[in-house]
Amino acid sequence: MLKIGSHVSMSGDDMYLGSIKEALSYHANALMIYTGAPQNTRRKNLEDMKIQEAITFMKENDLDFDNVVVHAPYIINLGNPDPERRAFAVSFLTEEVKRTAAMQVKQIVLHPGSAVGGDRRLATIWIAEGIKEVILNTKELDVKIALETMAGKGNEIGKTFEELKEIIDLVDEPSRVSVCFDTCHTHDAGYEIKDNFDEVIKHFDEVIGKSYISVFHVNDSKNPMGAAKDRHENFGFGYLGFDALIKVIYHPDFKDVPKILETPYVEGNPPYKEEIEMIKTMTFDPTMVEKLKQKNG
Repeated sequence: MLKIGSHVSMSGDDMYLGSIKEALSYHANALMIYTGAPQNTRRKNLEDMKIQEAITFMKENDLDFDNVVVHAPYIINLGNPDPERRAFAVSFLTEEVKRTAAMQVKQIVLHPGSAVGGDRRLATIWIAEGIKEVILNTKELDVKIALETMAGKGNEIGKTFEELKEIIDLVDEPSRVSVCFDTCHTHDAGYEIKDNFDEVIKHFDEVIGKSYISVFHVNDSKNPMGAAKDRHENFGFGYLGFDALIKVIYHPDFKDVPKILETPYVEGNPPYKEEIEMIKTMTFDPTMVEKLKQKNG
């Protein structure tokens, strides 16, 4: 069964319940949310997040909890050379994992971190140590930390499968660590997603193991392969293109893995309902973006 959805917001009075309603309005059966703003660490109390109401609503609408994903805020950097900042990152990620579990979600996507100062090997070790500490702090919880493939912007760790493999090996907790495969990021990092996805997956399988992939971010890219810029484009409108992304989504090895859209709004209009319709029908609408622009007219 196709598991497709998008990033949705969690704000206003309905909070988590509102996120579920938004996903269903796009005709999605999967979704990804942040537990608060991705750029900061301010978070509402769990009792204010309408968690039980959301859980009840999900059950009433046959939405599978396994198709819900949380994304950790971007500002967490377990690879920071400042020990106090690393300690804060561990503490905050620990709380995010606990919040994820309270929402009955079983995976949280994490940008591995950045090698501030340029020492990638040391940053990789610190990231692994931080993840191990978070897992120890939450050993009673069934939540995977899904390390995201990165575009290689700046000193990002996770540009290569080998870097992710090193973190996973150092953590050595296979039941608690997985991978979020982002199509835009891997394309921007130099992997031939557009023309040779099967070979890319073969390489991923040899390095890490394809069974580690627990979620896909299916994003087109505004930039050519290897640009290392991480700028998402609407589904089928970028350098990857519709056919290549459809191949990723319908790849038989990953039919049970949730696919999440993080494509940009079009002049304030969310494109997810239209993009999901194109994906379900496997029919590209080259006028989609223009139609969304006209909504503001």
